[in-house]
Amino acid sequence: MKITKVYDCDIKETPHKMDIRNIYNHENAQVMHITLKPGEALKPHITPVDVFFYILEGNPTVLIGEEKTEVSKDNLVESPKDIVHCLYNYSDEVARILVVKAPRPTSNAKFL
Repeated sequence: MKITKVYDCDIKETPHKMDIRNIYNHENAQVMHITLKPGEALKPHITPVDVFFYILEGNPTVLIGEEKTEVSKDNLVESPKDIVHCLYNYSDEVARILVVKAPRPTSNAKFL
């Protein structure tokens, strides 16, 4: 059995410049753990694979295409491939999000 401790994983260097940790990286899927401090946001981008966001903590606002809504803890949001998406933390509390990409992308996201 392999157990991965999220906070033992290095923060990944990304254009977003925040706490993003790659906690699972295999051919069939990639899982990232994102911590958004109050006021932080990812840069809007498009990924070449399907993505879903599972909200672990907080109430981040999620943009998928032209839809933007606040999502609470223990909810899952789907984002189809090739559609702009983004995460924002407009609250005064930390938000933690599990991001799953399936399959693992073989090309980089396109930042807008």
